[in-house]
Amino acid sequence: MALVEDSVVKHSVHTLVFRSLKRTHDMFLCQEGQAIPEDELALKQKALCKIQDEHFLVKNMPNVGEPAIRAIQRTPESNRQDGGVVVMGGHPYPNAPGVLLSKETAAVPRSLTEEVVERVRDEAIMADKPPPMGASLADMLGDSSQSLVLSKGTQQLVPRKALQTIKPRWHPPWKLMRVISGHLGWVRCISVDPSNEWFATGSNDRTIKLWELASGRLKLTLTGHISTVRGLAVSPRHPYLFSAGEDKQVKCWDLEYNKVIRHYHGHLSGVYSLSLHPTIDVLVSGSRDATARVWDIRTKACVHTLAGHTNSVADILTQAANPQVVTASHDSTIRLWDLAAGKTKAVLTNHKKSVRALALHPNEFSFASASPDNIKVWKFPDGNFLQNLTGHQAIVNTLAINTDNVLVSGGDNGSIHFWDWHSGYNFQKLQTAVQPGSLDSEAGIFHCTYDMSGCRLITAEADKTIKMYKEDETATEESHPIAWKPEIVRRKRY
Repeated sequence: MALVEDSVVKHSVHTLVFRSLKRTHDMFLCQEGQAIPEDELALKQKALCKIQDEHFLVKNMPNVGEPAIRAIQRTPESNRQDGGVVVMGGHPYPNAPGVLLSKETAAVPRSLTEEVVERVRDEAIMADKPPPMGASLADMLGDSSQSLVLSKGTQQLVPRKALQTIKPRWHPPWKLMRVISGHLGWVRCISVDPSNEWFATGSNDRTIKLWELASGRLKLTLTGHISTVRGLAVSPRHPYLFSAGEDKQVKCWDLEYNKVIRHYHGHLSGVYSLSLHPTIDVLVSGSRDATARVWDIRTKACVHTLAGHTNSVADILTQAANPQVVTASHDSTIRLWDLAAGKTKAVLTNHKKSVRALALHPNEFSFASASPDNIKVWKFPDGNFLQNLTGHQAIVNTLAINTDNVLVSGGDNGSIHFWDWHSGYNFQKLQTAVQPGSLDSEAGIFHCTYDMSGCRLITAEADKTIKMYKEDETATEESHPIAWKPEIVRRKRY
């Protein structure tokens, strides 16, 4: 008997898979693009479970007034401390958990009716997302009554306080008052006598000149440095003038005898800045050798060598409160120093370029720093960043601020900008004019400072002159209005 075997057609796996896909496609073609049908009963149960689980604590709110206070007082003390729930209302964010309810702070009681439950369910379905953790029923309903529930495991998202632009205060514009000539080189530094009768200037011609503040007449010329004089400081407690130069020397001049009485040796390169401590007999000098040295004025001893910068120290601030020393450097950092320990307290690295100038506010516990990228305002004691003053497109060599909250910045191209300290508004821009016979490229501001009254501004310039500015007495808010418009404020980290 012959067996007839039917031949079986063998197909590849690729063909079988595509046949299966085709059958599946034909089966569900009629339902393509349709949403999965919702089970109304399941959705209702889900909403009820959510309300029961997350809003059980606020179903029955206490009545307003004395019954509410008595209800809280009857709660055992142990329950309150061990994760007990305290209901608070009346204002969105109470100071601390555990505030007792009163007539002023009690929330308006509301009950959970079928209509409320249905509304919550509908809104949850429409939003298609769960409510935030710790949200109360009032948050879900959008009710104006602002009650909070604080318990273990719950979190409240507190929105940040909106930033507000500060309207600038009006300041009269400044105008040129006097031009003083006498130096034979760039004028690099200025220091005003605490009695406000005279001021001293140091120059590239290696001399120090003393001038009468009222008339601008030359009083005295001191010679002794063998290179550019870069730093000056007048002592408020002694008849001393301190000077520093690119010849690595720091000198103490006795102004009663007009001669040098002390030398402070130690710097390995030119000295760029000087600052006298306001309360103790200590002098701080900053140098091109990337260090700041703290000197005892009387003994000429180097008390501390403040090392940490990696480039020249351009400017120094000293104050009575901690941090007592602040240094700015060409390595684009600012360092706050602990004077007692001689160590760095904080390093501010927000600047992108060389920091050439610092200015200490005379009344507030804050200071400003200048760099070609920005002028930044900082808050003591930790150096917290406050704000940026942008717009001075130049290498800013110097900063000064008076008690009227007018900050002035001087640029390497001869530009002078006046700023309102609190708002950061640039209310005036000036361009210095070189004296006749000088090149236009010699318009540069190396240093500026206010006199002790804050009414006169003195600038040391590259055209070998000293210029004095004062406020315009004839200016009014009508003649020189503030051209300021509020802007959209964005929170900046640095």
